[in-house]
Amino acid sequence: MANSRPTSLTSHTVTRRGVLTTGLAAGLALAAPGFAEAVPLDPDRIRTADDPNFHPVQFLLPPPTGRKALGTTALHLVDRSRPDPTMPSGKRELMISLWYPASVVGSAPYAKYMPARTAVEVDDAWTGEYGLALPTGTFDFLHTQTNSRVDAPMQPLPHPVVLFSPGYQYSRFVNTSQVEDLASRGYVVVTMDHTHETPVEFPGGRFLPGVPADQLPDPAFTRTAMQTRTADARFVLDQLERIAGGENPDAEGNDLPPGLGAGLDLDKVGMFGFSLGGYATANTLLEDDRFGAGLNLDGTLQDDRAKGPLGEVARKGLDQPFLLFGSDNSQRTDPRKDGYDKSWAGFWDAQRGWKANLELTGAKQKAFTDFQFVFDQVFRAIYGEDPIISSVMIALVGSVQPYRSLYAQREYIGAFFDQALRRRPEFLLRGDSPKFPEVRFAR
Repeated sequence: MANSRPTSLTSHTVTRRGVLTTGLAAGLALAAPGFAEAVPLDPDRIRTADDPNFHPVQFLLPPPTGRKALGTTALHLVDRSRPDPTMPSGKRELMISLWYPASVVGSAPYAKYMPARTAVEVDDAWTGEYGLALPTGTFDFLHTQTNSRVDAPMQPLPHPVVLFSPGYQYSRFVNTSQVEDLASRGYVVVTMDHTHETPVEFPGGRFLPGVPADQLPDPAFTRTAMQTRTADARFVLDQLERIAGGENPDAEGNDLPPGLGAGLDLDKVGMFGFSLGGYATANTLLEDDRFGAGLNLDGTLQDDRAKGPLGEVARKGLDQPFLLFGSDNSQRTDPRKDGYDKSWAGFWDAQRGWKANLELTGAKQKAFTDFQFVFDQVFRAIYGEDPIISSVMIALVGSVQPYRSLYAQREYIGAFFDQALRRRPEFLLRGDSPKFPEVRFAR
């Protein structure tokens, strides 16, 4: 059954199921990808995995706001034009997921949030040495359920296609709530893991970890990663063209969901990405005009945000419509702020196509991922209404309310692609809206 469209998304309840009800773990070190802050707490409040009351926490994905039922499928792709001696094929290998409007979902099971080994890797990143002071296994990503049915038949209509590139070190699954919502509005959304950088799990249990949590990217790494991601996106679009032509590029030859090829409208293709994925999105549009629109969620457009130099796309701009959507603490429009980034100003001046620059006020960068509500649900499931949760959430994702933030992001992302790919002028993109006081037009 298709999801109904609520008028707001301001709260969401997580089932407790007997998890811990005491305070947050002591010395909460917010060092997991990108944090070096700490919230000191009473050491007596520490709980560990050998505590008899410890249980992993599943979280609930907020339901999509569109009217379409959802299906999803994963494909293993091999790019035989790019060598990679570390892979069994000797070539570049990728895993992607397609999220799409489904017709009859029947009894198909709901997809789990992450496959088993990836779930362990991502939990380790947030509970291990460089993560939060929580017991290993706290985040039960494996048994958390999405809103999409595995391999359900595609709705027999052509749908615009949007590719997604995740942030540095991030799995393709940690923006699932944005992705599912866009699919529920009638898009096919293709999420990509970038092998050797983001964690990726191949069929048969073969697993490659991502870049270590404590490894910060230097400019040379960033440039190489951005170029690799660009090549990945272009290759994935090539494979979608094969699917639309009746071929099956899956390396194992697994059957594709019924109607998948006929449901791809490859005359209407966009891309968006988070952080480094936003940089890769802009560069992909620069190199490949098959991509008709792009959206950058809080990603710099240069190899080093502080030192530069400007990326090629920031110097040249684009002909395609492009939306910059930044967090509050790294908004890049004010030279007086620490987060000022010349690449956004340079891109703004060079951009020839339609453009807008939104700011999510009160937000830090991770507010553009599922972690904004994952952290909120997990902390409350474990620790009830401990007042320290508010301080921890501010340190992690900012002061913006997680479900208001998610609701706003879904609406603006959907409005942008509706306008850019479906040619539906959107009032929401004309200026600040009283419906979303947490979003402002920065330029």
